Amino acid sequence: MMEFWRSLPKPFLVLAPLEGVADTVFRRIVASCAKPDVFFTEFTSADGFCSPGRRAVADNFVYTPEEKPIIAQIWGKNPETLFQTAKEVAGMGFDGIDINMGCPDKTVMLHGGGAAMIDSPDVAAAAIQAIKDGIAAAGKPIPISVKTRLGNKKSVADTWLPFLLEQGLDALTLHARTAKELSKVPARWEEIGKLVALRDRMKVHTVIIGNGDVKDASDAREKYNMYGVDGIMIGRGIFQNPWAFDTSDTPHVGTPRELLDVMERHVRLFTQVWGNHKNYAILKKFYKIYVNNFHGATDWRVRAMATNSADEILALLKELKAAQIV
Repeated sequence: MMEFWRSLPKPFLVLAPLEGVADTVFRRIVASCAKPDVFFTEFTSADGFCSPGRRAVADNFVYTPEEKPIIAQIWGKNPETLFQTAKEVAGMGFDGIDINMGCPDKTVMLHGGGAAMIDSPDVAAAAIQAIKDGIAAAGKPIPISVKTRLGNKKSVADTWLPFLLEQGLDALTLHARTAKELSKVPARWEEIGKLVALRDRMKVHTVIIGNGDVKDASDAREKYNMYGVDGIMIGRGIFQNPWAFDTSDTPHVGTPRELLDVMERHVRLFTQVWGNHKNYAILKKFYKIYVNNFHGATDWRVRAMATNSADEILALLKELKAAQIV
């Protein structure tokens, strides 16, 4: 199982499991610009997946061959639903299963998931074992990993991270902030460097992935050279540049016209994949990526945010391109 993570180039690059963002449509758009080495799904409730309303949750597990390799990320604390979800997901062709132990969302934490698990190591250990058992029951050996933070309200890295390294994980992603800090303070990458050193001292083979404030592939390379991680995960950086994963010597920077072309592809693909199944308003969170860096961009972005359908935004894009502002 470990072979997947260890076969990747160093440093390998990962798109973060951005909730409400990194669905199959956006992952395919990112792949068309500059593909990371690994994709993650949006984080998905194991309880929800095992409930009568599973269809909406199961949408998170939709993917295409162009998104491979891809890791399914789940959250929850119930061993029964984690076992069942892992068993089913392992048969879907994913390259691994990751359990979220770092999400700071209050609703997730009230249910004992996400960063709340940092305060309950026994629950975390049971969750990891349930996923291992589910994978084994599926007869489809794939790796298991965890994404976490330094702590919940305060850092407990000195106890929490050694505990996780004792759990036989194939990979561990550390977002170098506490849940309470959200993304309001700079990520403490020196803590990620300490985790790498701890892994080596403990003589375990867990692959370490660093996360927090990484802008693009060039920034990732610098952090790799400085902290010795195996891989780097990029989250919010993709909102600054859809070509964030471009590893070429002269990374591509999209022109305003190219960004609008990507936006049009995104809208059309969203409509093709989801139709009326998902709310058009989901697309609006992406418009700040695309309508940028040209004279009058703010006013055009306001107009884009006021649209109520794919047809309306496509008509607006046609008007904007015809105006020859970009």
